[in-house]
Amino acid sequence: MDVWSSLLDGFATALTPMNFLYAVIGVLLGTAVGVLPGLGPAMTVALLLPVTYALEPTSAFIMFAGIYYGGMYGGSTTSILLNTPGESSSVVTAIEGNKMAKAGRAAQALATAAIGSFVAGTIGTALLAVFAPVVVDFAVSLGAPSYFAIMVLALLAVTAVLGSSRLRGFASLGLGLAIGLVGIDSVTGQRRLTFGQPLLADGLDIVVVAVAIFAVGEALWVAAHLRRTPLHVIPVGRPWMGRKDWRRSWKPWLRGTAFGFPFGALPAGGAEIPTFLSYVTEKRLSKHPEEFGKGAIEGVAGPEAANNAAAAGTLTPMLALGLPTNATAAVMLAAFTTYGIQPGPQLFSSQGPLVWALIASLFIGNLLLLLINLPLAPLWAKLLQLPRPYLYAGILFFATLGAYSVNLQAFDLAILLVLGALGFMMRRFGLPVLPLILGVILGPRIEGQLRKTLQLSAGDPAGLFSEPIAVVIYVIVALILVWPLLFKLVRRNRPAVAAPAQADGTKADGVRAVEGEHGPHEVHVHHSDNKELP
Repeated sequence: MDVWSSLLDGFATALTPMNFLYAVIGVLLGTAVGVLPGLGPAMTVALLLPVTYALEPTSAFIMFAGIYYGGMYGGSTTSILLNTPGESSSVVTAIEGNKMAKAGRAAQALATAAIGSFVAGTIGTALLAVFAPVVVDFAVSLGAPSYFAIMVLALLAVTAVLGSSRLRGFASLGLGLAIGLVGIDSVTGQRRLTFGQPLLADGLDIVVVAVAIFAVGEALWVAAHLRRTPLHVIPVGRPWMGRKDWRRSWKPWLRGTAFGFPFGALPAGGAEIPTFLSYVTEKRLSKHPEEFGKGAIEGVAGPEAANNAAAAGTLTPMLALGLPTNATAAVMLAAFTTYGIQPGPQLFSSQGPLVWALIASLFIGNLLLLLINLPLAPLWAKLLQLPRPYLYAGILFFATLGAYSVNLQAFDLAILLVLGALGFMMRRFGLPVLPLILGVILGPRIEGQLRKTLQLSAGDPAGLFSEPIAVVIYVIVALILVWPLLFKLVRRNRPAVAAPAQADGTKADGVRAVEGEHGPHEVHVHHSDNKELP
């Protein structure tokens, strides 16, 4: 009851006319800056942080909540329309969302992203208010072996199901892990893969890598084919989601929320792992798996819901432990310290009214985001009708601006060009880009958790299996790796079962017995076009 009464007090504070106005301004500003290619939520919040300095703390954080959610939706907009994710957690949205946009379904992709964000954000914020102490206790109880196992599962699950070839998937993952190794070894202090360049000592920023692989690689690929392919205007299509779109989206919204919040609340979590796992799950459960890679709406709805639920979950360790788990939470932590407020276990007791007003403003910002951006989805979709040379010139400009603004180093522009060329070559040879991005993000984290585990066990590999959750996850990993081989063996050794013949001599399973020069044999008949496949 204390939670609900505190939350109602928070709504009373957040819904005063001036505070509500600040929430509206925050959502509009966050969305306007967030839709610029290459600028993700963390960059948006950092750029707009000075705007809140003139306000008193409660009003500033209410406006901040609007900027936070507005920036997140803006990031998904550029991922869908321009294949330019502004942050690592928007990478998965770009895979199916951009394919939907190119197929004339940009408005539907933006709508399912907006509604999924609203559903997941609302549920996630409610869970933040009610279950924050429980989730924090569970997160703190997990040790390094469990974190390591979870990350290994994320790597293998995504790499194994993407693309037409597992070999290409693991080659892409290897490239990503190699890029993630660049920098100073956190234990020995030795430089790795820096090639004598001091500016590489801090490693490569994930925003620069993602923008280079996606935006620059895509722009180079389009430029290489611009003269050989006829110029066509991408249709905007119907402006609203149809009944079938709703039917295919609501379950991914709920599953994405279930993935996102717990992972966001983990101290070593974040939105990357749940968005990847949500995508894999939707591909496995979908009744239309053939659409994945070509624009499946489930591949937008699930990961986008997971992303926003994780965003609410991320605030749990940030507020309760003072532990930011991603760049956006780190900027928010900086905002708290600017006002002399220290997030941690004592925050809810020492700054209760401010915290509950912030949580209430997350509900309000989420609703405002839906009301403002859902009608604008067809308008955003019309960006795709710009001529491609102008559109991709703009993408390259903002991608360059976004990459440069990360560290304000011209050296990042050279990295952007080199990795952009790598993105182009990956498209040329059919390597999926998602395992590379996942390797860059999780590689350093996996290394850190592995070293911590081995240090705790004095170098004994048995330490990797010292927690029950880790053992369960390794069993799942083994099934993922072994199942395709077992499936092939079972199919190969399964005895042929006689099927009843149809009028044309074809059995019910599409097999027809024919007489050949070496005696009778069977051919498979595809009834849709009556072709015989030996």
